[in-house]
Amino acid sequence: METSTLLIVVVILAIAFDYINGFHDAANSIATVVSTKVLTPFMAVLWAALFNFAAYFYFTDHKVANTIAKTVLEEYITLEVIFAGLVAAISWNLFTWYYGIPSSSSHTLIGGFAGSGMAYAWISGANPLTAVNQSAILKTVSFIVLAPILGMFISVIITLIIMNLARHARPAVAEKWFKICQLISSAALSFAHGGNDAQKVMGIIATALIAEQVIPNFEAMPAWVPLSCYIAIAAGTMSGGWKIVKTMGTKITKVTPLEGVAAETAGAVTLGVTEHFGIPASTTHTITGSIIGVGVVKRVSAVRWGVTISLLWAWILTIPVSAVLGGLSLAVIHFIL
Repeated sequence: METSTLLIVVVILAIAFDYINGFHDAANSIATVVSTKVLTPFMAVLWAALFNFAAYFYFTDHKVANTIAKTVLEEYITLEVIFAGLVAAISWNLFTWYYGIPSSSSHTLIGGFAGSGMAYAWISGANPLTAVNQSAILKTVSFIVLAPILGMFISVIITLIIMNLARHARPAVAEKWFKICQLISSAALSFAHGGNDAQKVMGIIATALIAEQVIPNFEAMPAWVPLSCYIAIAAGTMSGGWKIVKTMGTKITKVTPLEGVAAETAGAVTLGVTEHFGIPASTTHTITGSIIGVGVVKRVSAVRWGVTISLLWAWILTIPVSAVLGGLSLAVIHFIL
């Protein structure tokens, strides 16, 4: 396959991953708003898609994209490495979507890219560990734990504040206002999700363009890259992800409109903080921690910990499994080409 053709294939595959990311992660934004019946499923995905795309006009620093682009060191980046990483990421995303497992699209992309880069180093006779930016990987891995804890902590605080403010309100009036507020909190979470997750594919596409010397550096990324990524993730969100919606909206804990507001607001705040510092945190991990937080406020037994532990295993396995898939994909491509 000619280089120019492979570059086009890589860009198309990256945008396809962004689309899959959208429908895989749709549950993060709409699960609580659907489970509380504030919006119908169709209106919920439309609402989420709108604010996923709206983030395009606000998040212009692209710090997360820059972090992703630096996952593999420049001397070990080729189009084949990027292609293999995308194949691995898409494979794991589709697998977890099929089984309704809310794993992290961010982490599968990082794992696949890192794994293919390490395999390329090994094939080249170098130490595989020298192929990856270990500080960037460590930062990402640490937020497998920190993102849900931060989301849970913030959601507990927000829930307690709301309960205290609304303690004298009539239940029917409070319910009405919480449903209105949940529209706002759901929009905020979708906005933060778009700003965080669309950037990850932007980083991959920019890396491919740099590798082929189409652009000199990350700062020269053409305008069509972020625009196409935001369109793709919004379109993917429109497709929904109903198996994961069921897990997120009902299986972890039963969510009321009040709790939906708290969980979504906590998720949006956490993602805003991580985006500010250029950390590719998982929206899935963040909102799951936030939902657990609102459940814990009711009582510890309100959280279905068996489901939560299953999700935790998926989170732990995502990066190493994706890395193995990325390495195997690169090996196959290397021997074929």
